[in-house]
Amino acid sequence: MKLVSALLGATALLGVATTALADGHAEFKPAVIFDLGGKFDRSFNQASFEGAERFKEEFGTEYREFEIQSDAQREQALRRFAEQGNNPIVVAGFAYGSAMETVAAEFPDTNFAIIDMVVDLPNVRSVVFNEHEGSYLVGMLAAMKSESGKVGFVGGMDIPLIRKFACGYVQGVKAANPDAEVLQNMTGTTGAAWNDPVKGGELAKGQIDQGADVVYHAAGGTGRGVLQAAADNGALGIGVDSNQNYLHPGSVLTSMLKRVDVAVYDAFKDAKDGEFTYGFEVLGLAQDGVGYAVDENNEPLLTPDMLAAVEEAKAKIISGEIAVHDYMSDNTCPAN
Repeated sequence: MKLVSALLGATALLGVATTALADGHAEFKPAVIFDLGGKFDRSFNQASFEGAERFKEEFGTEYREFEIQSDAQREQALRRFAEQGNNPIVVAGFAYGSAMETVAAEFPDTNFAIIDMVVDLPNVRSVVFNEHEGSYLVGMLAAMKSESGKVGFVGGMDIPLIRKFACGYVQGVKAANPDAEVLQNMTGTTGAAWNDPVKGGELAKGQIDQGADVVYHAAGGTGRGVLQAAADNGALGIGVDSNQNYLHPGSVLTSMLKRVDVAVYDAFKDAKDGEFTYGFEVLGLAQDGVGYAVDENNEPLLTPDMLAAVEEAKAKIISGEIAVHDYMSDNTCPAN
């Protein structure tokens, strides 16, 4: 496979070829395929869904969608949509890499977009995120809020991408409190790890029992259990991807925003306008692709000093004064 994972640490959009959709070369029939866990996981997939919905509301254009139930359906769904003339086709999740490389090569006149993986084909847009940057900021908030000096992290599937979240988080925690301890668990090694809220709750409860009073999850639908366990046991949770502050108002410190919705919306709109670009795009703090959520549900939990510190760090990351190590670059985390 020509999956260019080494490009994940880049910070610019490469590739300037554009589609001729606007000139009638291909019909505009957008589609999105969600990952395991479904479009209402209140996290990664739901962000994808919300981006597609925003496009539909703004332009009155319907789109097709599909929620896979197993890994075996990835290539089947992608090929079926391509055969039926959908264009562009957006897939949400790194696990679509192999299917995308196979199907996109078979349909060179169809525009494809994949989120969280880089596929090196001339008709594919690959969108990845600097999750480590956003995780650094919520790690700082966790450490500043913690009274015990212990915080937790619960990941979904144990893969380098999720360890990228964890590593950024640990760096932020240590930046705010070098003596803090970070407890870490992964939920599993298969796709089922994204949709196991019971296991997520058990892992979070275990960390809380060990003294963690703030627990961050990067676990898709599994994270619902993490946030529930935090709320039930007097701790604070940190959401991910979508703004999850509303799930347990007053018990979610913040959410690390990953603007998957923007990636889907932009893919649809660019294709509609005949401006679909190929290559790979990285969205970080500088592009508002990641961040942290503040709203009426968590404002009382965040002091002015906490917000000032994290905003200062954000500016320094954008300027390059603070370099957050990217686990994907060498599969190590110096802060651990």
